[in-house]
Amino acid sequence: MIFDLHVHTNCSDGLLTPQQVIDIAIQKGINGIAITDHDTTSALEKAIAYSKDFNFKVIPGIELGCVFKGEEVHILGYFIDYKSKDIIEATEQLRQNRISRARKMVERINSLGMDLTFEDVKEYAKDEFIGRPHIARSLIQKGYYNSMEEVFDELLERGKPAYIERKTLGLKETISLIHKVNGIAILAHPGLIKDKDIIGYCIDNGIDGLEVIHSKHKEEDVVYLLDIGRKHNLILTGGSDCHGRIINGDYLVGKYYVNLEYIPQMKGRL
Repeated sequence: MIFDLHVHTNCSDGLLTPQQVIDIAIQKGINGIAITDHDTTSALEKAIAYSKDFNFKVIPGIELGCVFKGEEVHILGYFIDYKSKDIIEATEQLRQNRISRARKMVERINSLGMDLTFEDVKEYAKDEFIGRPHIARSLIQKGYYNSMEEVFDELLERGKPAYIERKTLGLKETISLIHKVNGIAILAHPGLIKDKDIIGYCIDNGIDGLEVIHSKHKEEDVVYLLDIGRKHNLILTGGSDCHGRIINGDYLVGKYYVNLEYIPQMKGRL
């Protein structure tokens, strides 16, 4: 039961439709994925319906971003009740926050001497879900930058000239929301968190597990996280964090995975 538990679609900041992601995952020979779009569940219904035509499973998920102690911290929610009033209301507010932030970032970019409109950015966004990657793609299309990495490094990362903090749910509030909608809360890519005390804070506030396997984790990150997870009896998960870009000639989906046979808390929910 091989699953990639961290996959994005074009319903947030990915490049592929839910159907395309599933088709690629099936070609890779894995048994299922979790769709974990940023702050939205809009891909889930169509993905789950499409997967039923194949011997393939889609776990309903989400990735909720928080800002804690000056760092971006992401929480993955698995097996969530994505039709719950609580998750619908929360994601709608987050969507509005993203739109407001994007407008302010476009204004900031124009003040820096570049010509960009909010309509330019919306051409790259779906369902008015707008994130920094959509702004970056617009700037690349206009010829101001050559790559996503260049835009983020020079303009859109925290502390850079066009960065504006967005309003998010609190970290403890996010874990509680996932539990409230019957989900399993997992700390996303904790190896990338600079202040490792944040991992302890999440454990103290009810996190169910850690994402140990991730496309940007180093071997020492995996060893470190396995040790913490086992000490605290946490669920240990993994996934590619695929956003639909071709890296080294291939899509990331299906390259980083876990076997749900060894995660009874998740296997039992399938």
